[in-house]
Amino acid sequence: MAEKTYVDDIDRELYDFRNIETEENTERFESGLTADIVEKISSEKNDPEWMRQHRLESLKIYNQISIPEWGPPIDGLNMDDISTYVKPKTKMHAEWDEVPEEIKDTFEKLGIPKAERESLAGVGAQYDSELVYHNVKEEVAQAGVIYTDLESAMHGEYAQMIEEHFMKLVPPTDHKFAALHGAVWSGGSFVYVPPGVSVEIPLQSYFRLNAPGAGQFEHTLIIVDEGADLHFIEGCSAPKYNIANLHAGCVELYVGKNAKLRYSTIENWSKNMYNLNTKRAVVEEGGVMEWVSGSFGSHVSYLYPMTILKGNDSRMEFTGITFAGAEQNLDTGMKVVHTGERTTSAVSTKSISKSGGISTFRSAVVVGKNAKKAKSTVSCASLMLDRVSRSDTIPALDVRTDDADIGHEAKIGKISDDAIFYLMSRGINEEDARSMIVSGFADSVSKELPLEYALEMNNLIRLEMKGSIG
Repeated sequence: MAEKTYVDDIDRELYDFRNIETEENTERFESGLTADIVEKISSEKNDPEWMRQHRLESLKIYNQISIPEWGPPIDGLNMDDISTYVKPKTKMHAEWDEVPEEIKDTFEKLGIPKAERESLAGVGAQYDSELVYHNVKEEVAQAGVIYTDLESAMHGEYAQMIEEHFMKLVPPTDHKFAALHGAVWSGGSFVYVPPGVSVEIPLQSYFRLNAPGAGQFEHTLIIVDEGADLHFIEGCSAPKYNIANLHAGCVELYVGKNAKLRYSTIENWSKNMYNLNTKRAVVEEGGVMEWVSGSFGSHVSYLYPMTILKGNDSRMEFTGITFAGAEQNLDTGMKVVHTGERTTSAVSTKSISKSGGISTFRSAVVVGKNAKKAKSTVSCASLMLDRVSRSDTIPALDVRTDDADIGHEAKIGKISDDAIFYLMSRGINEEDARSMIVSGFADSVSKELPLEYALEMNNLIRLEMKGSIG
């Protein structure tokens, strides 16, 4: 009889390696959240006065708002044990060779420089609380595309644009962790695509949280102006520790008239991570917003990208997959608000749970009274791989007009024993048979991802499936 395998036996070196040298070469603020710490971060970042005041006001709001009670429990997260700012002792570089060797080694293992050379128009790499590398190809910059770190942009010619847009889509009053983000945010990217410019190849940001007992709070602000087109890719990972880590980033996306933005994400945080991320987009007349989302890591996730279809004839597509394994409670979904006429949203999600993992999909479709002829379809399918896992679907529809076409479909099932038997009768072992079925289930999402991320997703599924037998 073959030896049984378990997830813990699988070599996850690609993501779980940790760099002790960089832990020793960092400046780490004391744990906890106080006005003194917020002031210290503001001083470190050389904030303009409006940002300093924004941070302090966000801290007040944070202290006034309660933790959400409707989602998965986050009792294991104690802000008194979290350092909100961990800075590598290096500045941001535009040349890869200038990045310190120990940090460069981390991103080389993750494949970031290779991806940049082969298929990307620009890359930003964040390590703990700071960007350590940022570069954009010359031909993209010559087209007027701005891709830089947010802190630098706040002191340049786009300072006014940032002040007008920063945390206007996601105000600190939105929820407790939006307020936390507003107080201690650090790092992230600013992208501006001028009118009519089409960026033919993607831009990418990658976020690596190396430090134990720390939080990462990057802010991404993207403005795609009228008639422009952009594909932005986001990747995230962290090594596993025995203490809680926190990710509470924020993404704000502005899609102009007749513009298009595709935002692709693979989040592969370690299983000690609390992922409390907020993402939101507003789309003007004739604009298109496309989300492609993969959630594979973290101990607990709250993740619900939201789209506001503000302009007439604007539309949104959301394609997502979630994989919840042992000790994971992933609460994910999406929200769309139709306010313009003839707006369209289409949502297709898949969730997989195994080894006691819990996957919850929440959807909210809101159609305003003036959103005449709005159309929305939501389709979610869940696959449970054993008897101890759980999958829930929680839809919400709020339609304020009779002139709308709204639909919702949900399916929850298990792997068919007949399908396993059929594949095994063709000479495929049980482990590979299950992996093939799960990969086929996720295929519609995989096709929407950039090639290297589709391969990563399939590898992650295969690694997790190693522990599904016995």
